[in-house]
Amino acid sequence: MFILYDLIFILFALCYLPAYLFKGKFHRGFLMRLGIFPAEIMRSLEGKQPVWLHAVSVGEVRASSKLLDELHKEYPGKPIVISTVTPTGNKIAQSIAQKGDIVLYLPLDISFIVRRAVRLINPCLFIIAETEIWPNLISCLHKKKVPVVTVNARISDHSYRGYRLIRLLISPILNKINLFCVQAKTDAQRLRALGAKAEKVKITGNMKFDNADYADLKIDYKDYRQRLGLSESDRLFAAGSTHPGEDEIVLRAYKEALAEFPDLRLLIAPRHPERAKDIETLILRFGFNPVLVSGLSGSQAGALNSRAVFVLDIIGQLIPFYAAADIVFVGGSLVKKGGQNLLEPAAFAKPIIFGPYIFNFKDIAQMLLENNAGILAAGAKELAGSLKDLCGNHPRAAELGMNAKKLIPQNQGAAKRNIGLIRGIMARF
Repeated sequence: MFILYDLIFILFALCYLPAYLFKGKFHRGFLMRLGIFPAEIMRSLEGKQPVWLHAVSVGEVRASSKLLDELHKEYPGKPIVISTVTPTGNKIAQSIAQKGDIVLYLPLDISFIVRRAVRLINPCLFIIAETEIWPNLISCLHKKKVPVVTVNARISDHSYRGYRLIRLLISPILNKINLFCVQAKTDAQRLRALGAKAEKVKITGNMKFDNADYADLKIDYKDYRQRLGLSESDRLFAAGSTHPGEDEIVLRAYKEALAEFPDLRLLIAPRHPERAKDIETLILRFGFNPVLVSGLSGSQAGALNSRAVFVLDIIGQLIPFYAAADIVFVGGSLVKKGGQNLLEPAAFAKPIIFGPYIFNFKDIAQMLLENNAGILAAGAKELAGSLKDLCGNHPRAAELGMNAKKLIPQNQGAAKRNIGLIRGIMARF
């Protein structure tokens, strides 16, 4: 089976390579994906037997931040290897890594590459953030008697449908994993249905709650409102992490709400800032004046008129603008992308609106709705209605925001619970 898997993986990689190069995604870390590590990493790894934490991209890396702190407390003096797949994930990993930690790219899941990487890293423990199944890597670690743990595990509706089709193939791989720390009851049920042994599956909660402490950052968020030239009476509607197809819906809803509430201002923060030019064109079509945040100065902001729509074209600035906003829409949810992190605006007690396609944050979205802490809007009409309701009813907006913020401390502690279970697993090896 693994020979066939290797062949399929290699053929896929060869077919995708031209597109990878054409899109400019070839980066210095690509050699690490082939199991070739820089000399300084090799020297850092020598004789250390580190803990290896894998988090594929930005969301998983951020969710693992508190777990990383707990790992350092549990294993003082032991370096942590943090692997990612994407360059953006790698950048975030560099920012949370502590002294002595090593950040690298996950080797491709081809047997001879994986064997080399495992031999060079020589981990004492391998932790996967959320649910990624790498058959060759997991099998190699299992063969070398390295415990494998999955934390913050979840099985989405889409993944579950796919995994069920290959249950006979995936079940033996799942049972080479020593522990599954899952987010919710549904995830536990699905893993067991796919063949994971019941005693290996533990519900520990969602680590994203552990990281929802953005409001503690020492930033004066009023500066961000001043940067946009907003007055005390202006209300800022921030549409965060939008994807293609959503910006038009947001603009249509905003235009309707603006007719009734002329002090409402809009900031669109695309998930991928390189789309800023396309959004500028769209804003012009709606009769507004697009303003890139990167080009703003204090004097310019003060001169902007009520037809201005701001476009956040700077990476890493979304959270402060959530804090500066009065109403937040979380994108990736009006189109079939699965949504983005709802806890970021919740940490600032903001009233949150999201669309129906929120399957990547299904449990959090359900929790917000059940606790009168969020609003589901299926399209432009519902979004406009929600905007007008919140603009015209300040007590309701405040209540929604406070209810959202209260949910965060009530659901924290997953990282500590995960460490407790990891401690038990390590005692057996």
